[in-house]
Amino acid sequence: MSQHPFKDFAIHLFSDSVIKERCPEAIYLNWKTAIAKESPLDRSTADSIAQAMKDWAINLGATHYSHWFQPLTGNTAEKHDSFLDSDSKGRAITVFSGKALIKGETDGSSFPSGGLRATFEARGYTYWDITSPAFIRDQVLCIPSIFVSYNGEPLDQKAPLLKALDALSKEATRITQYLGDKSVKHVKMMVGAEQEYFLVDKAMFEQRKDLLLAGRTLVGASAPKGQELEDHYFGSISHRVKGFMDEVNHELWKVGVYAKVEHNEVAPAQFELCPVFKEANIAVDQNQIMMDILKKTAKKHAMECLLHEKPFKGINGSGKHNNWSLITDDGQNLLEPGDKPHENVRFLLVVAMILKAIDTYPELLRLSASGPGNDHRLGANEAPPAIISVFLGDLIEDIFMRMIENTPHKAAQETVKFGFIKNLAYLPKDYTDRNRTSPFAFTGNKFEFRMIGSSLSIATPITVIATIVSESMKEVADRLEPFKYLQDAREEALKIVSEIVKKHKRVLFNGDGYSDSWVKEASKRGLPNIPSFVESISSLTDEKALRLFEKTGTYTRHEVAARSEILYELYIKTIQVETKTFIDMVSRQILVAGENEIIRLLPLKDLAHTKAKIDRLSTLTFDLNAGLHGLKDQLTLSFGHHDHKSQGLSLRHDLVPLLEKTRALADELESLIPIEAYPIPCYTDLLFQLD
Repeated sequence: MSQHPFKDFAIHLFSDSVIKERCPEAIYLNWKTAIAKESPLDRSTADSIAQAMKDWAINLGATHYSHWFQPLTGNTAEKHDSFLDSDSKGRAITVFSGKALIKGETDGSSFPSGGLRATFEARGYTYWDITSPAFIRDQVLCIPSIFVSYNGEPLDQKAPLLKALDALSKEATRITQYLGDKSVKHVKMMVGAEQEYFLVDKAMFEQRKDLLLAGRTLVGASAPKGQELEDHYFGSISHRVKGFMDEVNHELWKVGVYAKVEHNEVAPAQFELCPVFKEANIAVDQNQIMMDILKKTAKKHAMECLLHEKPFKGINGSGKHNNWSLITDDGQNLLEPGDKPHENVRFLLVVAMILKAIDTYPELLRLSASGPGNDHRLGANEAPPAIISVFLGDLIEDIFMRMIENTPHKAAQETVKFGFIKNLAYLPKDYTDRNRTSPFAFTGNKFEFRMIGSSLSIATPITVIATIVSESMKEVADRLEPFKYLQDAREEALKIVSEIVKKHKRVLFNGDGYSDSWVKEASKRGLPNIPSFVESISSLTDEKALRLFEKTGTYTRHEVAARSEILYELYIKTIQVETKTFIDMVSRQILVAGENEIIRLLPLKDLAHTKAKIDRLSTLTFDLNAGLHGLKDQLTLSFGHHDHKSQGLSLRHDLVPLLEKTRALADELESLIPIEAYPIPCYTDLLFQLD
């Protein structure tokens, strides 16, 4: 690199400062007013911004532009249009109008719609999301957009997110104003999404059909060493991986993503990357950009980045911890306890309202963090359990309990004494510890939703959180609205806090979420424990959820039904691909290797230990072959059901256990085949040969 990468920060981001520099002041002010939703963006302003954006992008080497959007696949999509056009005399010119900036058109029939659009109804539109800045990737100007059908139905993850964030801002602003801050005009959800991932050697990846087609290993005996020594976590980063991380950081910094923390994770070949908090809408876009950069940069370093939640059996999988807080337009954090949290009425009320939202809609939260891959991770002694609970820490929970018991608060913030280090004799103690077993944890001045799968878009979890919290806040704001005097409103707020905690304290849990005793205790409390993604989908169409979405304006009933159908299809197709890939690999590679090993050993069959090995190999190959036939038959039976929900549930209950049972046979067979005769890279190769 010719210069330090920090000097390139945001060089490929059409940021606020770039617009201010390149556009007339009146245009810049019009744009800022439109972002604040105080007036629509007029055509002349759009034309001026489009001209500035085009000149800026071309100057940086861009040749095309694209309305970059997030369809219901959970990924991103883009169609590239060249800036190139011809004038009336046939000469080449560059053109980009305000109309082209604001609105694009694409094929709306080729993306999942869940029945919102028929196949022959092909027209779809993309509209510029002016709250998220455009950026350049691979010589393409990417314009963050929403995606809707010809009739205006949202076909993406961004449009509902924006609606939910608007609803949250409206109600949080009301609460803040009723408790004394009349100048607050809006409240933003700020999000920092930690991203976990695995790296494997590209040459080995290409030899494994399961990684190529399913994103995870469908066969594979455990390596002699796993993560039991805990030597990989925060360990020294190898040169090869560090070179990859450096380039990832540089690429992220160029598009304005504050990549902040990188480190080795617990499992071998697993890593984590954490950004600085951004507004929720922008954080969603940046996490998608991050995943794309991780994947593409890994290839340049002869590696593959695995974002699947459970690429390898027997070691930790990957998640995406969603940290979030609520910030007013004048910079106040509504989740900041202050020096005396027991006297901070607003803080206590906001936390209580969030507590109520979580306990009222745990099924939706569980669904929002779910996907086929996360079924292998949630509750598997490595990630939060599928039971939704809230960790507040001893101090904050004690404040709530004493409020409902009407007993005085016991103490102010404690200090930690480090007697063995003289210049660190006393340090302030955080209000909460960190509980990595809790799905929903308060961590000082923010909440952390730890359940989200590493491959998933954070748009859906944020949409659900914003929606359920906005409903809870609206109910409270409606109660506070009649009070004209601040002291009366504060007293009513404390009364509301006590009511909420009394009613919803069952969801509070500060202990070990991995323990069997918690599963039993949660059942006694009446907390739902939904074991799988496909079984959580029905919560989306429950009447309780439908009323919620209608009330907040996030989704219509028709849109909810469509999204439910898409999720069932996602699960069905994922299990189908995994099963067919497993059958193909085992029948064409692993069984053949087992049979060849039997043939190799036959001349030595008179030796007792060899005969025993041949007998076991014969049994395994026979049982494995029978297992493949059983999987094929079960696929046919599961697809014989008439609706997607029944098909998905049948696959979950009837096929998935059979797949796991058959895999166990294949993994044992691997252990009996010489390393040089095994046809695909094994776990030891994949996990420990990155250097």
